[in-house]
Amino acid sequence: MLAIGSATTSIHTSSTCTALLRELEQIWNDIGESDVEKDRMLFELERECLEVYRRKVDEAANMKARFHQMVAAKEAELATLVASLGEHDIHSPIKTEKKSATLKEKLASVTPLVEDLLKRKDERLKQFSDIKAQIEKISGEISGLHPVNNALSSTTVKEDHDLSLRRLNEYQTHLHTLQMEKSDRLQKVLQCVNEVHSLCGVLGLDFGQTVSDVDPSLQGTQVLQSTNISNSTLEGLERTILQLKTERKARIQKLRDVVAKLFELWNLMDSSKEERNRFLRITSILGSSESEITERGVLSMENIEKALEELERLSKLKASRMKELVFKKRSELEEICRLTHTEPDTSTSAEKATALIDSGLVDPSELLANIEAQIVKAKDEAMSRKEITDRIDKWLSACAEENWLENYNQDDNRYSAGRGAHINLKRAERARVAISKIPAMVDNLINKTLAWEDENKAYFLYDGVRLVSILDDYKLTRQQKEEENRRSKVQKKLQGLLLNQNEAMYGSKPSPKRSSSFRKTNGHLANGNGTCSVPSTPRRNSVSGKTSELHTPRSYSGRQNGYIKEMRRLSTAPLNNYVAISKEDTMSYASICGSDESPPLS
Repeated sequence: MLAIGSATTSIHTSSTCTALLRELEQIWNDIGESDVEKDRMLFELERECLEVYRRKVDEAANMKARFHQMVAAKEAELATLVASLGEHDIHSPIKTEKKSATLKEKLASVTPLVEDLLKRKDERLKQFSDIKAQIEKISGEISGLHPVNNALSSTTVKEDHDLSLRRLNEYQTHLHTLQMEKSDRLQKVLQCVNEVHSLCGVLGLDFGQTVSDVDPSLQGTQVLQSTNISNSTLEGLERTILQLKTERKARIQKLRDVVAKLFELWNLMDSSKEERNRFLRITSILGSSESEITERGVLSMENIEKALEELERLSKLKASRMKELVFKKRSELEEICRLTHTEPDTSTSAEKATALIDSGLVDPSELLANIEAQIVKAKDEAMSRKEITDRIDKWLSACAEENWLENYNQDDNRYSAGRGAHINLKRAERARVAISKIPAMVDNLINKTLAWEDENKAYFLYDGVRLVSILDDYKLTRQQKEEENRRSKVQKKLQGLLLNQNEAMYGSKPSPKRSSSFRKTNGHLANGNGTCSVPSTPRRNSVSGKTSELHTPRSYSGRQNGYIKEMRRLSTAPLNNYVAISKEDTMSYASICGSDESPPLS
């Protein structure tokens, strides 16, 4: 088809040229040009035609060279793109086409592929650029070597010959590693910042200023500003936390000392509940550990200064009320000693304390501290005496039951069917059981007291009297009472024998009036003949006193002093009367027995 077209074009051109030459020759003939002139002009016309052909051929050759160059450039560009992108599965279409393909066809086949690869390259370069920018940004945040900014880096990504997916994956892996490290560091920074925030809140410090001193990026006031997560930032936060914890510990200790003094002064001054509640936030730290103190501002300097002002105010008030406080503490000491039946130290008595304070010889604070030390000593002594004092209480309770039982036995109506009689009967049974344990109870108490005295190298005093002496006197008094009860029973028996003897002599039982009208002569009862006599009731010695009740410490009735005086009197009383009475009772008993054995008088 191309050859036929070219031949047709050539025939058409020849016909046109022939017609034109004929027309030119006719014109020259009409003009009358010579043959030489005609040949010259035809030669010039032929030369001009050759120049036109030659110029056209040169232009066509240049165009072919350019097409060859363009195709070669495209092939080279294609090879470079394939190598750069790592797309080794893409092959040049020129090599696969037939050799008869024209240059335009070759160029047309390779140009779209090159353009596609260029688009891929642009996308790949953008991916590399984004990843490199993120890597640089995160690396800068981690290293802290340059200012951190969230804006894109102004550094352009240089042309890289290796834009393959393999290298892109390597960059992505590196970016992922950096992101993981950044996440871990951010977590650590966040924890540190939160701890700093909590500590600043408790201490009443400016959180923003504190973290800004470590790194301005930690405050987060700028929207486009990232957080510095470098090692220096973490170390700075850790140092700040350590400093804040040290400050917190110092403030807690200072505040605890102040609060302890406040409680002491409040108790001394009897401060009202409303006055104490004003410092409830501060006083709550006494029983709390450092980690439990989380209330905002509780350790602020403002609160500490308020507590110090209150302490100063109470200290001044304490100085003005020191005399009253001394008397109050002395009363507390005396009350403790009263309850524990010990004697308070007389060096700090109310009279002496008043004289010392008024004279100015002693600082009231020292005197108050001395009394407080005595209170502590009295409490410690009470704890060491507790076991013995508990046994004393049991002994006194048994003695009280014994006294009640004696009064109960003297009641002639105790067996009547009155209201509450059965209750008294039960109590009497319990009292007899308790009374039977008194001797063992006293002996055990003496042993315990002696063991205490050996251990403490001091006498166990009960209301100023040695307890062992009290118990020994009690045992002696009890023995004398039992002896007196025994002699009373013997006396009653002797009186019964005398009545029986009188009945045998007179033949009738004397009436109560006559029996009560017997006269006493020199301690003997006289009969009608004046020949038979019985001893009178034994005289009560100075030790026994009233025989209806044993002398014991009157802790329940508040008669300790009377008891002490009585025990001292009893402990010094002579026993001659007791001996005399015993002899008199023996002689009387023998005389009665002798008269009982003799035959009745006629």
